[in-house]
Amino acid sequence: MRDINKSFFGVQVLFNMHFELAPGEVHVLLGENGAGKSTLMKILSAAYKADSGHIFIDDREVHFKHPAEARAAGINTIYQHFSQAVHLTVAENIFLGNMPRTRAGLIDWRQMVEDSRQVLEAVGGDLNPLTVVNKLSIGDRQLVEIASALSRKARILIMDEPTAALTEREVERLFELIRNLKAQGVGIIYISHRLEELRDIGDRVTVLRDGHNVGTYPIKDASVDMLVRLMIGRDLQQIEIGTLPPDTPEVLRVENLSRKDKFENISFSVRKGEIVSLTGLMGSGRTEVAQAIFGYRPASSGAIFVRGKLARIRRPGDALRLGIGFLTEDRVASGLGLTMNIRENMTLPFWAGGRSYRYGMLLDLPVERRLTDTYARSLNVRARSLGTQVKFLSGGNQQKVVLAKWLIAQSTILIVDEPTLGIDIGAKEEVHRLLVAFARDEGGTVLVISSDMPEVLKLSDRVLVMAQGRLVGELTREEATEERIMNHAFQVAKG
Repeated sequence: MRDINKSFFGVQVLFNMHFELAPGEVHVLLGENGAGKSTLMKILSAAYKADSGHIFIDDREVHFKHPAEARAAGINTIYQHFSQAVHLTVAENIFLGNMPRTRAGLIDWRQMVEDSRQVLEAVGGDLNPLTVVNKLSIGDRQLVEIASALSRKARILIMDEPTAALTEREVERLFELIRNLKAQGVGIIYISHRLEELRDIGDRVTVLRDGHNVGTYPIKDASVDMLVRLMIGRDLQQIEIGTLPPDTPEVLRVENLSRKDKFENISFSVRKGEIVSLTGLMGSGRTEVAQAIFGYRPASSGAIFVRGKLARIRRPGDALRLGIGFLTEDRVASGLGLTMNIRENMTLPFWAGGRSYRYGMLLDLPVERRLTDTYARSLNVRARSLGTQVKFLSGGNQQKVVLAKWLIAQSTILIVDEPTLGIDIGAKEEVHRLLVAFARDEGGTVLVISSDMPEVLKLSDRVLVMAQGRLVGELTREEATEERIMNHAFQVAKG
């Protein structure tokens, strides 16, 4: 790709962009949200048309008019949010839009199932082609997407945040598959915010910032600090957390919390100003515990105490009235109203909790405007106006809107499930600072649910480890290391 330029509504988003990919290479594409990664890849896959510039494949210039032409040339994209027909079978999804036909023009079901077995074998999957896709794990659904791309003779594979929702085992399987694809000569463009993955899988890395290519380097020559500096234009600042006084009062306590087949006898407490992380492998029950505390899916037994008093939380409205806020793992599905604007999203908890602010059942509009303006400014929400629909915001800015709505609702306890999943390095740093400020400066209580070990170690006063629905370890900030955390998680999982 050479001298690619692109504008939307008079605003230029790509400037003389260049990018190249060799056969059998994994070329990592880095950049903050809004840097131009998605736009560049959509131009390559013909979802967008460049204003100017050139695309060459095998030294021959190509001019794709629509995505089908790009796919026919071997360019396939695997998006973070899969584009699958989840109520169809694995085989149907692999050959969707390209199903084998009999001489009579009918779908050749037998041939499609047999071809599916072959392509699944090529990607190392042992899936039944007749399984309905909505019965599969995220990792297996990703295999189906890759198998579908290979069925179309993919030569260039664009992978957008491919490990964002995978377990450790699924990540290992994906990396082994990528190595096999490299050996077959498939070129892979790998988009990720997880810098620790790069050395495991990449050959070269290109960094974008504000629509410009700011450098391409061999992976072996690129340190994490250097890549961060290129992405955000500055060094990351260390967050100083400090220690809590030993007599700090307890705010949240759970005792013997249980729900059948999900978690059993969970007991812990969190103090005022404290950040406690609840971590463990995928499926360990950590999210289910958070949902029980907030009343999404209440526990069947056990007790929850808020500020020393027994709390009866049977639904989210009960939690809201106790000052508990919950940033869900999937902000798009359950944290945001995508077609609502920023102001409306920031004030959602008032209506969900059946609460007013000061003036009866209607939130006073001048108060609403003042509050939302204040929090949008303090959280550095980047948008043209607070009347912008949140579906047009980057992932990092969407997460800030979710955080703002709980702060405006005067939450004193924040439960945050994967708070920086899928957002860029700069936005991640801002979210971390906001959580620390909420705890240390405002005396809030924070329970973090996270599988991101650097995040857990950076933020936590204490780390609680879950495995198979049970609490199996507790580590202080001084005791916590990634190795110790994973040892707790794996010992039980293996045993």
